[in-house]
Amino acid sequence: MDKNSKSKFSLAIEALEKEGKLSLKLRKTLNTFYQGYRCAIGEKKWTPELEEMFRMFAHFVSEQYLTPHSFEPYHQKIRSPIDYHKFSLDFLRPLIDKTASSILGQENLREVVAHLEKGDNVIFFANHQIEGDPPAITLLLEEDFKKIGDKLIFVAGERVTRDPTAIPFSMGCNLLCIYSKKYIDHPPEHKTEKQHHNKATMRLMSSLLKEGGKCIYVAPSGGRDRKGPDGKIRIAPFDPKSIEMFYLMAKKAKTPTFFYPMALSTYEIMPPPTTTQVELGETRSTQRSGIHLAVGEQIDMEHYPNSENANKLLRRKSRADYIWNLVKNDYKKFQR
Repeated sequence: MDKNSKSKFSLAIEALEKEGKLSLKLRKTLNTFYQGYRCAIGEKKWTPELEEMFRMFAHFVSEQYLTPHSFEPYHQKIRSPIDYHKFSLDFLRPLIDKTASSILGQENLREVVAHLEKGDNVIFFANHQIEGDPPAITLLLEEDFKKIGDKLIFVAGERVTRDPTAIPFSMGCNLLCIYSKKYIDHPPEHKTEKQHHNKATMRLMSSLLKEGGKCIYVAPSGGRDRKGPDGKIRIAPFDPKSIEMFYLMAKKAKTPTFFYPMALSTYEIMPPPTTTQVELGETRSTQRSGIHLAVGEQIDMEHYPNSENANKLLRRKSRADYIWNLVKNDYKKFQR
């Protein structure tokens, strides 16, 4: 690594810290992220353009540290005067080895395109692995299924709308912003405010579904997949209440809405912390790797194993487990 180039970035973020435009923790996070990203790309492929991109990223983080962007319940990707959508794609693209990546279930994706063209809605129930899943999905779809990638609306938790290092990427996505059940009680004095926000988001989503032609990604687990004690990645279980809520909202909208399972394998390019942490500002490591996506056949939300059970709660749990297994089984295909 060119020590002079490395020191330029370090000096630049040190200057931002001294000027009060970055905290010490953010400066260290940026420096670690920069070193890891540069190592992942490799010195032979490191370019002045990538160096400039990272300096721009540090500038964006500094802006968000000083004056965080206020996300509306429904946030639409910002393309002007700064194209944050393009920035997020350009930032993640070098980390993805397209030759080692794959898309499974292309016939199902073609069905999705047909639904959207008719003005119907599609909701993907998916697992979630990295903060960068939205641009990762978009990059996988950009060649053959760009219409889906352009339309996707991601249900996003507060971490990606409050962490200064995540906000620049979130600004480039279509988001339905909610507070996850994992963090809605933290801090407790804000719980009521967060609940009101979630209700506003749900009302907006109901309006979007009524309009039709909407494509929504939601992770019913409410969080990212992590490795178990054996070092293997575990697909986080799906919450029955989350799945039921989306199903009821779709029925209430009356516009035809179709549900599909989506399996994602993106973990390696930006692994999450080994444990869930409440505080913002996690350390980010990265490496270059292939990523994978699979979309299964349309889900029958009324007929599934144990759907005849008289107990409503057990029925809903059976449906959540069924959809989770669809995702998990598709995920296993990536590991063959």
